[in-house]
Amino acid sequence: MGKTAGTAASGREKAYTHLRENVLIDPELQGRFLNEQELAAEIGVSRTPVREALLLLVSDGLVELIPQRGAYVPPVTGREISELMELRGVLESHAARLVIAENRVPAALMQETLDLQARIPDTSEADDAREFIRLDTLFHQQLIDAAGNELISRTYSKLHVRQILVGVAALFRMGGRRQDVCAEHQGILDALVSGDADQAQKAIDEHLAVTRDILLRT
Repeated sequence: MGKTAGTAASGREKAYTHLRENVLIDPELQGRFLNEQELAAEIGVSRTPVREALLLLVSDGLVELIPQRGAYVPPVTGREISELMELRGVLESHAARLVIAENRVPAALMQETLDLQARIPDTSEADDAREFIRLDTLFHQQLIDAAGNELISRTYSKLHVRQILVGVAALFRMGGRRQDVCAEHQGILDALVSGDADQAQKAIDEHLAVTRDILLRT
């Protein structure tokens, strides 16, 4: 019985991770329905773990289950974009002040991520854009994690899918954005390393505001 329960849980986790990391980050799936059978075949599990994973994603606000229709991926609205950036600003600024005050800035780790991000080709390929934004999200998550508050880290991690979705959209809406993002990240990191909490907060706020404004343009 324990083995069966463990297998079911591992299948659900496998499906949940695959959906979060590989499926829901695709901007083209917004406003569409997911095919459970196709997902099960793609992931290599039965439909039951896929359905269980979808229920978890419903609680995350990333999927809606429509009776007689199935799993629907709702588009990210302008309000959600504004709220996402506001929440990120609060969490990241708090983390910045904490890591500076306690001398826990993960400078080498964040610089390594930034350097990897800067080396990604600035092409129109969707895979390059997603990898750029994955590293973008990692850069910010490393700052959050350095604060040492597990609840804040988990809360921020839950924003992962939406961050990649809106980040990819922002890259394609404005040419040359990747170089600017890297420069803005360097500004955040430089302020953290110098111990200037006010400048770090300003750099974070300006970075998030630019992305928000790009996405909210009609």
